[in-house]
Amino acid sequence: MTAELAVIIVSWNTRDLTLQTLRALYEDLEEFGPQAQVWVIDNASADGTPDAVQEAFPQACLVTSQENLGFAGGNNHALRLIGFDDKLGSKTNSTRQLPQAVYLLNSDTITQPGATRALYDALFRLPRAGVVGARLSYGDGSFQHSAFQFPDLGQLLVDLFPVPGRLHESTFNGRYPRAAYSGADPFPVDHTLGATMMLRREVIQETGLFDESYFMYCEEIDWSKRIRQAGWEIYCVPKAHVVHLAGQSTKQVRPQSVVNLWHSRMRFFQAYYPPLKRWTARRLIWLGMRRKIAQTRRAFRAGELPADERDALIDAYRAVRTL
Repeated sequence: MTAELAVIIVSWNTRDLTLQTLRALYEDLEEFGPQAQVWVIDNASADGTPDAVQEAFPQACLVTSQENLGFAGGNNHALRLIGFDDKLGSKTNSTRQLPQAVYLLNSDTITQPGATRALYDALFRLPRAGVVGARLSYGDGSFQHSAFQFPDLGQLLVDLFPVPGRLHESTFNGRYPRAAYSGADPFPVDHTLGATMMLRREVIQETGLFDESYFMYCEEIDWSKRIRQAGWEIYCVPKAHVVHLAGQSTKQVRPQSVVNLWHSRMRFFQAYYPPLKRWTARRLIWLGMRRKIAQTRRAFRAGELPADERDALIDAYRAVRTL
């Protein structure tokens, strides 16, 4: 019998975290449902993740890749194996063989009791909901923004330059009010974080898969933009609580992550914004990278960075300036 839900977890050198994620997820599913098939896509981990997953959770569908496919590529690989087609608007696959929904879950998350069911129920209770995401918190229990407005120039200014502190938590920086997360009802957003992203089957069939030119960062924003353009709505569901430890894969390659982040941000601006806004964004990023180079040199002189890390970061910031 086809599962109601397919859960996809992409891992890369996060063995212990992946096991923790699977343990919490299976406990939640066993107690609250829905019926789910869990997929683990391992992106060529060198820390023994595949063997550990196979031993601890033989019921999971484990797929090992010989190369790092990235977040978008790893999830797309699973979606194709499940039976979804790359073609926009494709209905060639038998709907009866596809799950009702697909849940993309990070390998650095800890599902809290009832979270998966709350997401699933909200997705099908709200008539035009195409995507739902959970309320996130950090590992120490502190608040974490779980959803955002689509990127704009204001967010670039906050990320790259000194601005008044009150702007950090404002709509200027793409944030939703914290009070919304403490409410009982789902609230509409532009996009959720890719850490918890549950999609209706029909949304995937209508809008296609992730754009794999986003190797890391912004891929869920791009897909959410396409989903919104297709007329679907996106919600954050406060009743669904998931702990998100955040950045456990990307911190392993910090300088390259810098390049990936800003390459993806520029690609998003190029895809969806008019020429003047694209030019302004590029100029802000160029100036911001110059500022970060100066900050990195000051940190090295103050003894806060070793020389090799200084050089790697400066090379990364210079690479961003040429994008």
